[in-house]
Amino acid sequence: MRASRLLTIQMLLESRGRMSARELAQKLEVSERTLYRDVDQLAAAGVPIVAERGRSGGFRLIEGWKTTLTGFTAVEAQAVFMSGLSGPAQQLGIGQHMVDAQLKLVNALPVQQRHDAQRIHSRFHLDAVDWYREGEAVPHLATVAAALWQDRQLSIDYESWQRAGQRTVNPLGLVLKAGSWYLVAARDSKPLTYRIANIHAAQLLTTAAIRPSKFDLAAYWAESLRRFESELYTSRAVVRATALGLKRLGQLSAAVARALAKVDSPRRGTVQVAIPIESIEHATQQLLSLAPEVEVVEPKELRTAILRRLREIGRCYGLAR
Repeated sequence: MRASRLLTIQMLLESRGRMSARELAQKLEVSERTLYRDVDQLAAAGVPIVAERGRSGGFRLIEGWKTTLTGFTAVEAQAVFMSGLSGPAQQLGIGQHMVDAQLKLVNALPVQQRHDAQRIHSRFHLDAVDWYREGEAVPHLATVAAALWQDRQLSIDYESWQRAGQRTVNPLGLVLKAGSWYLVAARDSKPLTYRIANIHAAQLLTTAAIRPSKFDLAAYWAESLRRFESELYTSRAVVRATALGLKRLGQLSAAVARALAKVDSPRRGTVQVAIPIESIEHATQQLLSLAPEVEVVEPKELRTAILRRLREIGRCYGLAR
């Protein structure tokens, strides 16, 4: 455990440069006292760590020094191969670079670990696109990614659900969710989300991008999803459902599934539950398809909308006669 921690300290200092004792301790999830003991042990083993005092001080390696160890265990090497997703890499324009990097990694591994790492290719495949959908066309993804890697501003022609127009943005990150690519970028210092498929033109600018120093892509995306869901589900409906109806309701969305999480499925008959809905129109389409296993109790507007739709269906199929 400690040997792994010592190697991690070397790797962090080598990749990030100077780091304070607090930063290193937090990253390793140890106390600062333990960190100082680890640094002393590394120095005693001949690793040239320099300690600098003062407000901007910390630990760093002597310039130009590099460890010759890869630091990879067999499982870590397999994890790297598993994360090298060929489809997204090709879309980003770095497919060949990924292949070259994996080849270098294989050559750097001990012989006994090479076979295990390479087996991932034949035993794991990720298909990021959801069922019954085709992958979106993203012809400008490579340009967007180039702006992100190079920390340069980006000019895009973007079509949102409200309007289309030209925007100059500061790229902050890329997200691949359920087969769709999204760009997180700042305008007027405010991070916003753009769907890559809705970008009709993209131009890399020479101006350096402005990136907030403490921006956390994963935290932003999690909060964005939470906010989107809270704004999306603005109403609720009360329904009566059979056991099969509850099961089908839970497949509508994650929000509905959470609302049903503590509801006991009835052995016979129905149970009455409240679920979140987006709008009367959207809920009509969703819940009508679940009848007769799910019956709407309230609101009255939703029940009326479903009855109106049933009459229209009846006329379409000649039941009105």
